[in-house]
Amino acid sequence: MSEDLRPSGTRAYVVRVAEDLADREACFAVRKEVFVAEQGVPEDLEYDEHDAGAVHVLAVGQDGRPLGAGRLLYGEAAAAGTGDPSVGSLGRLAVTREVRGLGVGVALVKGIEEAARARGLTAVDLHAQTHALGFYERLGYTAYGPEDLEAGIPHRSMRRSL
Repeated sequence: MSEDLRPSGTRAYVVRVAEDLADREACFAVRKEVFVAEQGVPEDLEYDEHDAGAVHVLAVGQDGRPLGAGRLLYGEAAAAGTGDPSVGSLGRLAVTREVRGLGVGVALVKGIEEAARARGLTAVDLHAQTHALGFYERLGYTAYGPEDLEAGIPHRSMRRSL
């Protein structure tokens, strides 16, 4: 999984499944920067028991700097939220401020969907901050259900069949 950002075709970043502890820590660092520092989400709400069994996806710049992260819950962890073990849960999608709008988020979503397909899942659900609904709609997600608050931030549930 990779994405070109520059007209010259030089790869500006790579998106990959987090392979080791350093990758996972890089994912957590991005989440802390975006959710805890920028958005004011309490740190004890940002990290949960599902992180240990989740598939984490990481975007890394040419210089090795983490640029974005997201996670996929599947199996029992996802079924607890959806009621359907064939539906995964995309979450904790975060892109650092300096690279927003450059396609990193799209590449992360595609990477998470790829991981979901590899695990035989038929759809992916997510709980989007309402300001990001248009982003996910452009990627084929459909909102359903009422708006609610998560960590004091308005969210809507969304789903995309794979």
